[in-house]
Amino acid sequence: MQHNSTGISRVVIEEISAAKNEPGWMRRKRLEAFDIFEKTPLPAVGPVNQLKDLDFKKIHYYIKPQGHLARTWDDVPEEIRKKYDALGIPEGEREYLAGLGAQYESEMIYHSLRQELIDKGIVFEDMSVAVTKYPDLIQEYFGSVIAVDNNKFAALNGAVWSGGSLVHIPPGVYLEAPLHNFFQMSTPSQGQFERTLIIAEEGSSFEFIEGCVAPLYSETSMHAGVVEIVIKKGAHVKYSTMQNWSKNVLNLVTKGSYVEEEGVVEWVDGNVGSGVTMKYPSMVLAGRKAKGQLVSLAYAGDGQVIDSGGKAIHLASETVSRIESRSIVKKGGRSSFRGSVTVDKNADNCRSSVECVSLHLDDGARSETYPRFTLENASAQTSHESSILRITEEQLLYCMSRGLSAQEARGAIVGGFVEPFSMELPMEYAVEFDRLVEMEMADGVG
Repeated sequence: MQHNSTGISRVVIEEISAAKNEPGWMRRKRLEAFDIFEKTPLPAVGPVNQLKDLDFKKIHYYIKPQGHLARTWDDVPEEIRKKYDALGIPEGEREYLAGLGAQYESEMIYHSLRQELIDKGIVFEDMSVAVTKYPDLIQEYFGSVIAVDNNKFAALNGAVWSGGSLVHIPPGVYLEAPLHNFFQMSTPSQGQFERTLIIAEEGSSFEFIEGCVAPLYSETSMHAGVVEIVIKKGAHVKYSTMQNWSKNVLNLVTKGSYVEEEGVVEWVDGNVGSGVTMKYPSMVLAGRKAKGQLVSLAYAGDGQVIDSGGKAIHLASETVSRIESRSIVKKGGRSSFRGSVTVDKNADNCRSSVECVSLHLDDGARSETYPRFTLENASAQTSHESSILRITEEQLLYCMSRGLSAQEARGAIVGGFVEPFSMELPMEYAVEFDRLVEMEMADGVG
């Protein structure tokens, strides 16, 4: 496929599939998803006004970077390697990570896992390679958590997906260091549609970290990834995202988890960049005593619309969910929180708490909360709390009396506000996240 081709059709999808040498069953999945995409309208809730003029004909759906999939960093093309070196990606891998996948444009350009983990039977593979290398896993679980008709952008991903990772953790394996995927776009009007599928077998445990970055162009770009996590009995998965796309990116992702008996899922979701974000990670608590937690933080500066939240679906008894959302909003920005909790009629003694807190930095900030509870079992215990905070003169004076300048005082107050979120991140990433928030706020809190 040519780098300058835009628009989507059955021909484009077949070209993507052929470029990847995919088996017929995956090509058929793509074409079925495309049919659903064409029939499905844009979402009726969320950032509707920002999406109503979205022109799918102007997006590049597949841009193949130069070179091949590298297994050592030295094999990555120099031009791309320099960009990742500047972001500290290789250094982070050497010092901290168990494995790293790096995606540039539409394909993974680097994928690596420590040999001792390969010896344990752990699979961490480029999704495009996994289709032919692990077809049984892909055929069983691909689309099992996020149905192709979940929404228009999930259907689009099913049709044109490229890159992402397959992760399979064997029973009883505990992974001490996290795996990390990093996504970068560098072409105007690009779409990035990675697909990540995680299967944690019984009693296993690990953490996955996702990071995103893109340069600023005047043309609109789109990120519409899909993440599916399957958590078997007693397994534990923590999935952390640090999203710092540029303001021209529409971040329209679909993420979900399916948790079996006594399994645990933790979503840690940070949204600092992108002009528009629409993201509601879901937790289907399907087995007795399954637990799900979502802790998210959004920053909405001038011109940014962040529409985020989470969904907890209690299908089994004694399941527990917690959704905590924090947002920082300044003039010209808008943050909306959508929290949805459903308890099935056959799910006894379930507990769920939803908390939404927004910090307004000035009088022009705007935020809303849309809680939704569907409780079909009277034994369910649920709570919802929503509040808007402001930085007061008393707080500023207190901090300034301790020797801080006015700007340093504001930074300290905001730092305390985001601490419950940043504490959920590994130390290296918590420091980076705090730095991102400081940079974003620099022109708006003085």
